[in-house]
Amino acid sequence: MTENRIVCRNLTKIFHGIHAKQDVVACEDISIEIQPGEFVTVIGPSGCGKTSLLYMIAGFEQKTSGMILVDGKSVQSPGPDRAVVFQEFALFPWLTLRQNIEFGPRERGIQNDVMREHVNSMLRTVGLTAAESRYPHELSAGMRQRAALARVLVNEPKILLMDEPFAALDAQTRSTLQAELGRLAKLLNLTILFITHSVEEAVLLGDRVLAMSARPGRIIEDLAINLPRPRDPTSPAFNEYRRHVDLLLEQATRTAADTETTAN
Repeated sequence: MTENRIVCRNLTKIFHGIHAKQDVVACEDISIEIQPGEFVTVIGPSGCGKTSLLYMIAGFEQKTSGMILVDGKSVQSPGPDRAVVFQEFALFPWLTLRQNIEFGPRERGIQNDVMREHVNSMLRTVGLTAAESRYPHELSAGMRQRAALARVLVNEPKILLMDEPFAALDAQTRSTLQAELGRLAKLLNLTILFITHSVEEAVLLGDRVLAMSARPGRIIEDLAINLPRPRDPTSPAFNEYRRHVDLLLEQATRTAADTETTAN
């Protein structure tokens, strides 16, 4: 049996609210396992701790309790095995596209000839060779996000952690990049944890969908999406999954609202 790439056990994150002077439980008692090469999407109401979960796995935030393992090793800090892609493009505006992609390998001390070969390969992989001399402001939103992907992928991470990377894009660009991400995930054998607010995007991309409750966020269902790729969002089978996830989120939100009303 393949060893899990990511393991979380009874993971909880509590923030201390400075203004309210009380603790806020962002997510609670989360246990998940993700195998190498899996594409797992996470969806839930705003404030349910999706991003906190991703940041703890990335090593950006410390857990309050529980355990996080990546390839059997405890996560204590960020590492080169985990790359993070944000909604913002995170490109240096004063550097060309090529220079942005070169930044990581250069900082790691990779030899120039090896670095150029890797960057050339990554530019071809994401289809941006013709734009390598342009600056970020000269690129479309879709090209900037592809450049941001290339910038992290050139460092050959095992895991891609994505925090709503396509949320700010128009529908057509978003659809194009969803397909591109699926291609790259398979080509590079990436393990991906992908945060989204879109039920359609979660079902379209994920091998599994983790549905979270309202705060404090808990995993209410770990749903395997047994559909062939590429997926057709208009098919009856696809829409059956989408309705199922919609219903889960509606019930979780209603339960949270009822609990808050009773408490008050």
